[in-house]
Amino acid sequence: MSDAKNTPKKKMSRRKFLLATGGVIGGGLVVGFAALTPQHKATQKLIGDKAPLLSSWIKITEDNKVHVIVPHVEMGQGSHTSLPMMAADEMDADWDLVSMEQAPAHAAFANEPLGEGFILGNTDIPDVFAPIINKAFFQIAKGMELQITGGSTAVRFTGQYGMRVAGAAAREMLIKAASESWDIPARELVAEKSFVLHKASGKSASFGELAPTAATYTPNPTPTLKSPDNFTIIGTPKKRFDIPAKVNGTAVYGIDAEVDGMLYGAIRHVPVFDCAITNVDSGAAASMPGVKKVVRLDNAVVVVADKYWRAKKALDQVKISHSDSASCGLSSEDLYRQFADALENGDPELDIDTGDAAAVIDASDDVLTADYRVPFLAHATMEPMNCTVKIEDGKVDIWTGTQTPITAKSIAAKIAGVDINKVTYHPCMLGGGFGRRIHQASDYVAPAVKVAMEVGAPVKLIYSREEDIQQDAYRPALLSRFKAVVSDGGNIDAWHNLYTDKNEPVEAPIIPYAADNNYTGVVRSTSHVPFGPWRSVDHSQHAFFIESFIDELANKSGADPYEFRLEKLQNKPKHRAVLERVAEMAGWHTPAPLGRSRGIALHESFGSIVAEVAEISVNNGDVKVHKVSCAVDCGFPVNPDSARAQVESGIIYGLSAALFGEITIEGGRVIQENFPDYDVVRLAEAPDIQVDFINSGKELGGLGEPATPPIAPAVMNAIFTATGKRIRSLPLNNHSLV
Repeated sequence: MSDAKNTPKKKMSRRKFLLATGGVIGGGLVVGFAALTPQHKATQKLIGDKAPLLSSWIKITEDNKVHVIVPHVEMGQGSHTSLPMMAADEMDADWDLVSMEQAPAHAAFANEPLGEGFILGNTDIPDVFAPIINKAFFQIAKGMELQITGGSTAVRFTGQYGMRVAGAAAREMLIKAASESWDIPARELVAEKSFVLHKASGKSASFGELAPTAATYTPNPTPTLKSPDNFTIIGTPKKRFDIPAKVNGTAVYGIDAEVDGMLYGAIRHVPVFDCAITNVDSGAAASMPGVKKVVRLDNAVVVVADKYWRAKKALDQVKISHSDSASCGLSSEDLYRQFADALENGDPELDIDTGDAAAVIDASDDVLTADYRVPFLAHATMEPMNCTVKIEDGKVDIWTGTQTPITAKSIAAKIAGVDINKVTYHPCMLGGGFGRRIHQASDYVAPAVKVAMEVGAPVKLIYSREEDIQQDAYRPALLSRFKAVVSDGGNIDAWHNLYTDKNEPVEAPIIPYAADNNYTGVVRSTSHVPFGPWRSVDHSQHAFFIESFIDELANKSGADPYEFRLEKLQNKPKHRAVLERVAEMAGWHTPAPLGRSRGIALHESFGSIVAEVAEISVNNGDVKVHKVSCAVDCGFPVNPDSARAQVESGIIYGLSAALFGEITIEGGRVIQENFPDYDVVRLAEAPDIQVDFINSGKELGGLGEPATPPIAPAVMNAIFTATGKRIRSLPLNNHSLV
């Protein structure tokens, strides 16, 4: 976000040109997205004469209630509250009169700001091009089925360039309605707590009263937005809309779906990912109590029964034979050797090449080298994958928790052979996502639809915990090789980094630190193990690699790890500010408590800069993480309580991976099965976490993922301080510290 005191309108209108549009809905005003565009026309068709509530992003009804329609799912991140806060603040609405509803999975509600945010970044675009750009990105959003929750995009894209602008446009329309009704210049009117006021005369009217007239106006496509010092809702702690239902048990997750006549399906896939079924012996299972049918799919078998437990027990009796492939003999160590060979002999693709790092390294007799590696990781969401499907009279209904609702509908339509408009998606809360429920919707939606078609009855397909862990789309295993030369004065004369494979985002391996000569590149070396986005994607690997090796350079030069970093960030004032804040929080320049050591790490991802200090102890080889101090610059937190919870969650998730997380391949398949062998940090092991936000007022950054990457290097750097042993591969429990 820009310095709002100087250019609030220009900066906020540069790419999300909303775009608000007016329509009378049951006597109220609908402010949609976007003005005079195909999206508005499409949503109006959905609304119809009776005005269903899920019709647009903002609706004001006659009772003066503001309904905010959110095109994101709720999986614990709190965007079902943060996004309405952003719209309501710009409207000057009374927060007590605001409610939230999830947008339907329909192309008319494709999330245009995501496309604009990803593609245009911070590009300034003249306001005159607003309608053209808006129309183009709506078509792109529809074509991409872009209604995705992930990538830390909800607040920084949908909120900043959608909700805020929609709210500001609505406020202008309401004030104009009052101005014309009272014959008073608009400049003399203000909006406050869902009323428009003329303080000089005492006149007032509610938003609900003004809505019908406001709906007749053509909205301003580039409304002026508030400066942060005028926020009344943004930046204040608000109770989340999703919490009461979770507390009282009324929240509906995908696994809670119930349909009359529903059967249950238990699924087991071929254990080796690139093999196919050759034979299924289901005789014993088919005769077990409650079993209705055994369905054979291309790479899986589903037992359908009247109860899930019966289906699961019967599935244990099914014997599956599968084809062979070259992958059947592979182990994790084989794959690491493959990756190492690629680093040695592969053809690199460049990320960055400034100066001549190779020449400096070749000329030096004091080169620091290090190889780092991380394993495959599963998502291990608390709610395993599931989907309930009902097919009747040529229509398909699906109930599931997914990060991509429109895509889930599209998959169901394709499998069932019906038009996508014949598919109804019933939104459910997600018991964890972390990227698992993004593009992988096909591995639980598609088989559920196929099985429902096969048995001719509604079916709830449920992955067992074992199947969920062994049939995931994993965070990739990677190797990263470093070479560096540090001068006697501590300057990084050369930085050379070559790593295996690359997914997203492209900037993950780029260091923020000054280096005179910098070569960073990737060699491709894929495996048969399916991969998918994992919380913070490639940032989680590269933060561990880079921040650990930076610590090695600091140690080699005899410098304090904090001071060494700070010196290399002279041209990065935001990074310096975050690093300085976390050092102050952790008491970096004071001795650690007796028996404890500290480690520090810094990383930027998804527009947010996060620095963490881990305070640990090592006793008889056992590591205890006592405290984590975390400083964050995300521009500003919309809902501070929710933002803090997101940061704490990211730290715990990353800490679990750093200490325990490892998916191991033997014979081409995953050998881990459940939490006893894929452990996570438990409550008794959780550290004290202190979080502080730096309200820089700059562009908004994400919060769902940026706290995850720095925790592994912070802990491992602390372990080096405590023991002198450098941990260059994860997880920690593979290393002896005795």
